[in-house]
Amino acid sequence: MEDFIYSLNATMPIFLVMAAGYFLRRIGLLNENFVTVANRFNFKVTLPILLFMQISAMDLQADFDPLYFFFCIGATLASILAIWLLSARLVKDRTQVGSFIQGAYRGSAAVLGVAFIQNIYGNAGLAPLMIVAAVPLYNIFAVIILTIYGEHPAGPQNSRGSIKRTLLNIVRNPIIIGIAAGVPFSLLHLRLPAMLDKTLASFADMSTPIALVAIGAGFEGGKALARLKPTLAAALIKLAVQPAVFLPIAIALGFRGQELVALLIMLGAPTTVSSYIMAKNMGNDGVLASSIIVATTVLSSITVTAWIFLLRSAGVL
Repeated sequence: MEDFIYSLNATMPIFLVMAAGYFLRRIGLLNENFVTVANRFNFKVTLPILLFMQISAMDLQADFDPLYFFFCIGATLASILAIWLLSARLVKDRTQVGSFIQGAYRGSAAVLGVAFIQNIYGNAGLAPLMIVAAVPLYNIFAVIILTIYGEHPAGPQNSRGSIKRTLLNIVRNPIIIGIAAGVPFSLLHLRLPAMLDKTLASFADMSTPIALVAIGAGFEGGKALARLKPTLAAALIKLAVQPAVFLPIAIALGFRGQELVALLIMLGAPTTVSSYIMAKNMGNDGVLASSIIVATTVLSSITVTAWIFLLRSAGVL
């Protein structure tokens, strides 16, 4: 019972804040414009500041774990390639393949990863290391896959241009910039003036609550009924299969505590909202993309709680 209560305390506050955002949207206190602005504000300002503050406070020379970093990269690559190979068997309609592959592997690592680890441990822990390892791969493969399976596939020259633009966007990504800016502070043990430190801390404290409220406010349950079979298949892979494959390997390699929680979010978090935007804009099935987001968000309230309970019961958290 103690492990079950621990699991609920780790996950339910996250989903209750999301539920509050959904309720506030339904009663008209929040609207679509709020969701758009809040997501942009969080992505470009508060989350990068939070990650900068957290990583600048780390001792990277002591805390950086090459095995963990490369395990994150390896698990991400293996997941993407395996899902890509299996997609032909799981999805018969070629127009749905790109959205299916992306939805099945691309989790909300940055927003929910930080939120969960903060809720359990009080800081972002190893989330920045996991994000640097996984998120660039998410974006690079998303462009490649959506370009190949889009309704109006780009020619080779345009495809190369899209990939080049994506690589540039990764370099300019505010989250990556926030992490990169924190690295020299960590390595050189630099500290900000107290006034600036407190100012940035105020912005950092906004990050998780605003992100969770915006996710809830942007939730549209009716879309979950569309494209039911590929939606459920993608949700099963995203929330259950990937953690079931890679978490035992991670445990065997000796990862524990915050390391496992960050890996759990990397592998088993709901599909990121940005996957819908990319699928829609690149000629792929936007309805399937949105359905996968809705389904994984709803079901993750159960699956993430269950995974934390299992890990806690096994004595590795």
